[in-house]
Amino acid sequence: MKTSSKQTLTVGFVGNPNCGKTTLFNAFTGANLKVANWPGVTVERVEGEASYKGQKLRLIDLPGIYSLTCYSIEERVSRKCILEEGIDVIVNVVDASSLERNLYLTMQLLELKKPVVLALNMMDIVEQRGMEIDMHRLPEMLGGIPVVPVSARRRSGLDVLLHAVVHHYEEGPNEKVVTYGRGLEAKIGKLQTLLGQAYKTPGNTPQKENAPQGRQGGSAPQRSGAGSALLENTRWLAIKLLENDEEIGRRYPVRAPEVLDRSYENDIINGKYDYIEEVVEECLFHKEEKAAATEKIDAVLTHRVWGIPLFLLIMAAVFFLTFTVGDFLKGYFEEALDYVSLSASSFLTRVGTAQWLVSLIVDGIIAGVGGILTFLPNIFILFLALAFLEDSGYMARVAYVMDSVMGRVGLSGKAFLPMLLGFGCTVPAVMATRALESERDRRRTILITPFMSCSARLPIYVLFAGMFFPHSAMLVAYSLYILGVAVAITVALVGNRLWPAGEEHALLIELPEYKTPNARTIAIYVWEKVKDYLTKAGTTIFIASILLWFLLNYGPGGMVEDIADSLGAGAGRLLVPLLAPAGLGLWQVAVALISGLSAKEVVVSSFSVLFAIGNINSAAGMAELAGVLAGYGFGPANAYAFMVFCLLYSPCVAAVATIRRETRSWRWTLQMVAFQVLLAWAAAVLVFQVGSRVFE
Repeated sequence: MKTSSKQTLTVGFVGNPNCGKTTLFNAFTGANLKVANWPGVTVERVEGEASYKGQKLRLIDLPGIYSLTCYSIEERVSRKCILEEGIDVIVNVVDASSLERNLYLTMQLLELKKPVVLALNMMDIVEQRGMEIDMHRLPEMLGGIPVVPVSARRRSGLDVLLHAVVHHYEEGPNEKVVTYGRGLEAKIGKLQTLLGQAYKTPGNTPQKENAPQGRQGGSAPQRSGAGSALLENTRWLAIKLLENDEEIGRRYPVRAPEVLDRSYENDIINGKYDYIEEVVEECLFHKEEKAAATEKIDAVLTHRVWGIPLFLLIMAAVFFLTFTVGDFLKGYFEEALDYVSLSASSFLTRVGTAQWLVSLIVDGIIAGVGGILTFLPNIFILFLALAFLEDSGYMARVAYVMDSVMGRVGLSGKAFLPMLLGFGCTVPAVMATRALESERDRRRTILITPFMSCSARLPIYVLFAGMFFPHSAMLVAYSLYILGVAVAITVALVGNRLWPAGEEHALLIELPEYKTPNARTIAIYVWEKVKDYLTKAGTTIFIASILLWFLLNYGPGGMVEDIADSLGAGAGRLLVPLLAPAGLGLWQVAVALISGLSAKEVVVSSFSVLFAIGNINSAAGMAELAGVLAGYGFGPANAYAFMVFCLLYSPCVAAVATIRRETRSWRWTLQMVAFQVLLAWAAAVLVFQVGSRVFE
């Protein structure tokens, strides 16, 4: 066995969604990637570095996939990286508790003739179920590849896995594992011969006489790297041609109508699963031991009738904790902000600082940024609860439960996963739509995902619900989350009626075992979210607060004493006639909504600066703001209409930029923004016109 002489080995981590691949990657690299017990977490490749006994390793964490057949963007990203970007060793991470399902991808990886190391993860679950895996027979039946039991959560078996990676490199291609019967093997052999004749050396253009009808215009094979490696593995190319793989057929066309008379994809799939059954029968024992607890819980949580009501009840409990526990902790932050604000004002005055600079620091920066920081306990509790639900395995069930509802609007339950991510942040939610198969489904899901109430909107709900609905603040905020989901589904339904898909959307999603949430995983997830919140407070909100202060303190002729004469006031007055039917006919409200385009949290800090209220989230600050707004006739109906507008109008600039990148169309992105602003205005008008009569 030879050790690698290569300076740096490139190792690709490949596996099914939710097999523990990212957790294992984190254990090696120390990267704090989001890890959750539901599919679709890694939406693009992530790289890190490690070393083993002096050997440098470049590790790549690829999106979770079920196969190398390119149906989704995730599969395309993973396959392209494996085939074309110099992967030296593949670490195939397998959920040992679901061996039969995971081995299908393993069979495909073995056919690539690259060094493969099988990492059997979640062995603790195997032991809990009373199952056993024959660790001697399994590698024999997989062509002699190393099979290493590991536990990503417990960090066991990691050194053994790295040892296998380093020493398995340069051992040559894996043995052929699966044969497909005499008929298919004859076709594979014929295609291998034709491929060898057409592409005798890497870089040759296809021979015209061997090119199939209609494919002469296809691209020539790659001249180096990926093309060379693929041409050395004509068996894999032949199998892909029999599967009618579009990419391989375009890059390596051959004319063989008597061989390629139909798609043999199902035959090849069945051949792989026939062999997998043999492997499981010989290597896995006591398979009859089921996860009884999971089945009992699923009988309730995924019930055809009670599944959705229970989901709504669970989310209601999340918001109950967010408001009760969060508001209790928030009081300490408010006291700290009062102390900082008074101390800063006193110190700056004592050292003779100019009054305008005192105002900028105290009324602009501290009031704006500090006002947002007081909501940190609410944000922390929300993400802690969501992290618990994700890592326990419940969130994947929500997509399954919602599949019937989403199916009626022309989408699969898988589209609900990005929507769930939208409760945290719209940016990763939009990126998660890469898991959807068609561009049409991606764009429709991207259109409705921003209607989910991201964490940035929570401070708005906490402030206005607390001011105008003090006895039912939690229910009011919760109603906005439900309203966002309802609007998203309604928009999808209308879109499906106007532009029907003409196809069924079957849901293929893994329902992972329920497990006790891992404290480290939850800590990483919550810290990342809190860190993002603090970073935004220290950058976007900080800059926005300064700009807003200048806009409100300067006019065309210089600094003004009355902010009503400022540039900001002038800009806000232009929008007052448009916002008046929605009960938002104050220029201050218009300015706050404009500022919210940078980040939704800025809406709250804007009110703090606009009305010169130092600690806007304290009881005194809320009472003062409510009194000022009441003087303008701004009551509960106006407040709820305002929250509805903030819920539905355009997402922040970062989200818009992400949408543009994912759709590759400024035109579509701007049309989406215009639609959302118009919808927000119409919904706010309806709410105010009806609500103002209810509260008369």
